[in-house]
Amino acid sequence: MGGDSRSIQAAAKKMGQTETRILSIVNQKGGCGKTTTTVNLAGALAAQGSRVLVVDMDPQAHATLALGIDPDELSQNLCEVLSDPGGPTRLEQILIQVSTGIELAPASLALSDLEHRISFKQSGAKTGRLKSVLHSIPWVYDFVLIDCPPALNLLTLNALWASTSVIVPLEASFFAVDGVQKLLSTIGLLEERIGHSLNARVLPTLFDGRTRYARETLRDIRTLFYEHCFDTVIRQNVKLQEAARHGMPIHRYAPSTPGAEDYAAAAAEVAIWRPSVRARQHFLAEDGNVAPTLEREVLIHFQDETSGDVRVAGDFNGWVPDKNVASRVESNGPDRVWTKVLRLAPGTYQYRCVIDGEWCTDPGNPDSVAGPMGHPNSVLHVR
Repeated sequence: MGGDSRSIQAAAKKMGQTETRILSIVNQKGGCGKTTTTVNLAGALAAQGSRVLVVDMDPQAHATLALGIDPDELSQNLCEVLSDPGGPTRLEQILIQVSTGIELAPASLALSDLEHRISFKQSGAKTGRLKSVLHSIPWVYDFVLIDCPPALNLLTLNALWASTSVIVPLEASFFAVDGVQKLLSTIGLLEERIGHSLNARVLPTLFDGRTRYARETLRDIRTLFYEHCFDTVIRQNVKLQEAARHGMPIHRYAPSTPGAEDYAAAAAEVAIWRPSVRARQHFLAEDGNVAPTLEREVLIHFQDETSGDVRVAGDFNGWVPDKNVASRVESNGPDRVWTKVLRLAPGTYQYRCVIDGEWCTDPGNPDSVAGPMGHPNSVLHVR
């Protein structure tokens, strides 16, 4: 590790005592731009003066390669840190300063065997190992970006457990959107286990504005995810692939290209993005001043004998099942009755139920419309 790495120390404070932002870049679908986003977002943030740590959690080590490091030439990498009970004390030994403002915790193929390397005696802490490692770092970073593998496995769960926010790169296609909704459902389940909210936002990628299909799909994505979607869109740009092949972020390889412009814009959004509280709607009071609209308590009921788990997702919670939704479960003879409690401002909302993992309209609500992606959504009117 070179001398530049030491320049980003700040009185040897630990990350847990600072406002370091830890973001996972995740999607179980491959080819959607996860690694491209991780590397170039890191580059854009560093170019804007931030100090960034890139954590490569993908056994394919594409982020490591895209930052100019050959994983086969490394004597140690993230796998040794995560599998060793004393790993937190070893992390600083593997960090590589790849450019000004960017350090890398490199990956290797050995990461794919991490679950077998961790002792069964440590099984209760398997998903929290990365979090423990990151909170031991004696340097201050503004951002930690975690590049996840294209699977919801132990590595991805470690990344999500360690994170405060999630970026989901989303290719502008129907099947990609369907997969992201299932991913958000998993994130919602994980939030219950880790005890804090994972603020997820969708970043449209691989956008080709020349085609009507891409333009219509982008419109549908914005309608579906609303404020949980980045304003920035990452356009298709061959220079992004060329930059990865040359082992550097796009802002260094081709700073005047659309790819560099797009990731600079995304970095600006990330820099001001904080865990959001849903904005209150407003109306004009009689005196002409703006006053907040009072939220109403809304109840959604579901009764069934065979179902084991019922959740609600809609445009009011970013389509993350049961996010910001209180639940009550009671018995009524052989049936179980779920009551979902929401607090919503007056308006019209679209939602779906997730019953034992299957998305469907609300069986107790006959009011539905065709959703942005073609499937039916239940409609909720709050007055």
